[in-house]
Amino acid sequence: EVQLAESGGGLVPPGGSLRLSCVASGFTISTHAMHWLHQAPGKGLEWISSITRGGVTFYATSVEGRFAISRDDAKNTLYLQLNSLNTEDTGMYYCAKDIGGVDRGQGTQVTVSA
Repeated sequence: EVQLAESGGGLVPPGGSLRLSCVASGFTISTHAMHWLHQAPGKGLEWISSITRGGVTFYATSVEGRFAISRDDAKNTLYLQLNSLNTEDTGMYYCAKDIGGVDRGQGTQVTVSA
């Protein structure tokens, strides 16, 4: 059974940083492209970043240069480093096995507020 468990969210001021983690079980993340999705309050899922099996990374324009996706194959864990956060980054963050987010975790809440 595929399971994804995100953690690391919280309340941060504008300009702050967070590191999100996603522990995977039931499959090996290094054999799949993995993705992070964002859902702002009252909005739909938005793709923000992917990492391919080969480690090539992709970012949405809105987070390019501020966020960094990575993974630790030994820990079967996906990460998302969030820097220079702004209020528009508020919302739930999900890791997913597919870019549409069908196979995603429960999410972790990030709130950017002064």
